[in-house]
Amino acid sequence: MILRADSAGPVAVAMSGGVDSSAAAAILKSEGREIFGLTMDLFALPAKFRASNAPRDRRGPKTGEDAAAVAAKLGIPHSVVDLKPEFEDRVIADFCAEYGAGRTPNPCVRCNRFIKFGLLFERAARLGAKAMATGHYVRNERDAASGRWLLKKGLDPDKDQSYFLYALTQAELGRALFPLGGLTKAEVRRLALAAGLPAAEKAESQEICFIPDNDYPEFLRGRC
Repeated sequence: MILRADSAGPVAVAMSGGVDSSAAAAILKSEGREIFGLTMDLFALPAKFRASNAPRDRRGPKTGEDAAAVAAKLGIPHSVVDLKPEFEDRVIADFCAEYGAGRTPNPCVRCNRFIKFGLLFERAARLGAKAMATGHYVRNERDAASGRWLLKKGLDPDKDQSYFLYALTQAELGRALFPLGGLTKAEVRRLALAAGLPAAEKAESQEICFIPDNDYPEFLRGRC
């Protein structure tokens, strides 16, 4: 059975501590939805990377602290979910294997499919969530004729992230909420500022989260 994304019930918000997921949570809270925040703890950097990259580690302790600060501002429950072994097995190991085979992988696709919309939602469901929201700039709409969920581009052409989510199943799309799909990045920034969110002016990163200093060769030599 495919759960409607607009159905009633608690919603888990995947919170990274950044402006997008923070704004998504604020939007749902303003709509009167019952929400709680979850932050994924995905990896521990090797010692030789940790010192120089610690301030920019979006998935480490700083991420949890930033997300917790936003949750406190919004007055919603928040917890950190340890998914490090699963992330290592499903994402980092595959990343290394693909490069070793001469291919260029996109780890975000696997992370969204297996970790965020897979394992994280399983944890969220145990806490009572009926749907999960993220800060992706995409839209999901149900086709009236076929009954299928359609993954559509976000309205902001500069921020569309549908290519990160193409591997999601119908069941996963049916229980997903994307509050930012119809907004531009500028609108999201203004919303976050108006709500007084701690992440409102936080710089964004488009780098792969587990690659220190965006140095692929060094990471592949040291980790893979």
